[in-house]
Amino acid sequence: MRHLFALAATEPSQLMPARMQMAFTLGVHVVLVPLGVAFTFITLIANYRAIRKGDDVALLLAQRWSKVAGVLFAVGAVTGTVLSFEMGLLWPGLMDNFGAAYGIPFMVEGIFFFLEAIFLAIYIYGWNRMSPWLHFWSGVPVVITGLGGTLAIVSANAWMNQPGGFTLKNGRVVEVVPLEVIFNQAFWYEGLHMLLAAYLVAGFMVASVYAVGMLRGRRDRYHRLGLLIPLTVAAIVMPLQFIVGDSTARAVYKDQPIKFAALELVPKTATDVPETIGGLWINGEIVGGIPIPGMASLLSGYSTDTEITGFETVPEEDRPPINVVHLSWDVMLGLGTFLLFISAWFGFVWWRKRDIPKTKWFLRIVAISGVAAVLCMEAGWILTETGRQPWVVYKVLRTSDAVTSASGIWGSFAIAMAIYAAVISAAVIVIRRMTKRWREVGTSDHDVPYGPPPTDIDLTHSRSTKASS
Repeated sequence: MRHLFALAATEPSQLMPARMQMAFTLGVHVVLVPLGVAFTFITLIANYRAIRKGDDVALLLAQRWSKVAGVLFAVGAVTGTVLSFEMGLLWPGLMDNFGAAYGIPFMVEGIFFFLEAIFLAIYIYGWNRMSPWLHFWSGVPVVITGLGGTLAIVSANAWMNQPGGFTLKNGRVVEVVPLEVIFNQAFWYEGLHMLLAAYLVAGFMVASVYAVGMLRGRRDRYHRLGLLIPLTVAAIVMPLQFIVGDSTARAVYKDQPIKFAALELVPKTATDVPETIGGLWINGEIVGGIPIPGMASLLSGYSTDTEITGFETVPEEDRPPINVVHLSWDVMLGLGTFLLFISAWFGFVWWRKRDIPKTKWFLRIVAISGVAAVLCMEAGWILTETGRQPWVVYKVLRTSDAVTSASGIWGSFAIAMAIYAAVISAAVIVIRRMTKRWREVGTSDHDVPYGPPPTDIDLTHSRSTKASS
């Protein structure tokens, strides 16, 4: 403990508030990413069903979901903009020296962002102004650009974990190879892992809203379909996420052995290493926890003879925060297993009866699945970011060397919190008013989102879909 205080004394005073500000803003923004990436996909599923089957309820869900997607996209644009400014203001050592490489994925993301905004506007304002199929296809680029933008940002983060595509000369980046920067060694497993997480979070979050409605007695087809569509997406993705997550853990074992040792709580290099569930690293020993003999080695290399490097092989100042990384790993795995159980329950009953489980307990666990999915994703990001420490660019640039030397970081942190609070509060108020009006009008609301009142011709949208199908 005395050594930790000594380390803190040698770190720049700006490091702690800069880390806290970055953690706060990223932690908030990352919740909005799935709603921008996957919520539009779920909306298009309802839209497709409405056209193919002439389903008025699916059409109404798609219309309303598109309105919510528009509000959330605006909030995500604000929070993402704040993050982009923070990269330059809080971490000039990163941007000044490595911006030529690190900035490439952000440039790509900017292109995708503007295209997504354009096509989302077309889709939202295209209701009842375009033919059904043309309107549907106008929404497809929203999904594609959302995927591209997310992969671009994850590429930047993956590059920090596995930097490549450049030559370092006198501490500065030269001879940048853009494709090698974007498609770095960690890009594929980090990118796929995040995309699947986005679909899981969006699916469970949307389903949880309708599960709460059904628990409150709203057992109509509108709520049933509103639960069924997103929950089906989440249930399909969940087993895939476990497979990708397993591959990701093996890649971390190979590429970042000290991070892997921290998440598995392995102090000394050894074989036949147990998987420790829970437990803490306190005063040089593991306290508590439930060890499963040989499991960590088995999962790492398909054999209990697999050797795992211990985090005590490096000096303490080169280790990540052991307990934070390990507990984040446990939380992510625990909540992921819970979500897999929900998916299996739903999948089994649907396979047998083509229906959702009738018991209230199913609705209760679906009602909390949205929060569980968000916490699971947050734990994964904490693991990813803190596990790389003390490096901002792995084994190339220390976080303490990248932080700004400017004063007043606590003040900028307070301003960022105020901006986020104002924007999110405004979004919550808008969405609550929208949902209140929807409950009042029931399922007869087929208005144009934020447009003029519907006419008799507008209301034939659902009837024309039947004719076209």
